[in-house]
Amino acid sequence: MTNRDGRVRTLTPITPADVIPDGFAELPGNAPIIAVVVSLNFPDMTVEVSQLVKRFTRTALETLLKAGARAVLVDSSATSLPDPKHIAGASGVLFLGGGDVDPSLYGVCGPVPNLYGVERRADEYCMELIDKTLARDAPLLAICRGSQLLNLTSGGTLIPDLDPYDLHRGGKGESMFLDEPVTILPGSRLHSILGRDRITVRSGHHQAVEEVGPRLRVSAVADDGIIEGTEHMDNTWVVGVQWHPEDSDGNAEDRELLFKAFVEQASSHAEKMQNQAMAHTGGPV
Repeated sequence: MTNRDGRVRTLTPITPADVIPDGFAELPGNAPIIAVVVSLNFPDMTVEVSQLVKRFTRTALETLLKAGARAVLVDSSATSLPDPKHIAGASGVLFLGGGDVDPSLYGVCGPVPNLYGVERRADEYCMELIDKTLARDAPLLAICRGSQLLNLTSGGTLIPDLDPYDLHRGGKGESMFLDEPVTILPGSRLHSILGRDRITVRSGHHQAVEEVGPRLRVSAVADDGIIEGTEHMDNTWVVGVQWHPEDSDGNAEDRELLFKAFVEQASSHAEKMQNQAMAHTGGPV
């Protein structure tokens, strides 16, 4: 980042203390544990993007807390990444937004317009976590970048740069995020959660799902046909959304409905795992 006098100004890195709200310690001991995966810092981050990451991440954590879940933050941009085995005990996993996914992961090797924030190490780490979460059938909620990584992990591809883009993000000199109308498909998990065919969401993306992974199905679409939501056809509860329900400028009721449904599934999964452990050992664990 360069100041008006030409000197380079280094952004202060985001830390967990910047985004984790008070209150998790007061939750009951049986509260479901949600692993929240996000890159707090990534290449090309500007002051505006840094503020968005802090606000969105904190809103997501506050919403989980309100829904009765204990969040464990996993920073996929950290120098030392947690062993994926340590996340296997989480009752559910939430993947938040961030920088662009490395285009070479879906076969695009040439220049990509508007590309920013690429960090392949974080991409590969997140895809490993998604793969392991799917394998153990834990509830998974994937937002924006997370939804794109879910699709790649499931064998799909991405559109590297949307053109036209005006439904999905602001243009030069405009706010990055805008309100976007989206159609929720009947019969989808999203429709059962949100209870209606049309919603207005907060969008700020230039990439999106292209070819849907073989075991995923479309659950939401934009007015120009761009895929805005996917869900897994085989796993118990796996939902991906291209928009940002954790944008505090968006619809709070819809955000809370989605996060509450996710936490309820995480609670059920935790209870199921506890029962299986008890059956295996012959008593309480």
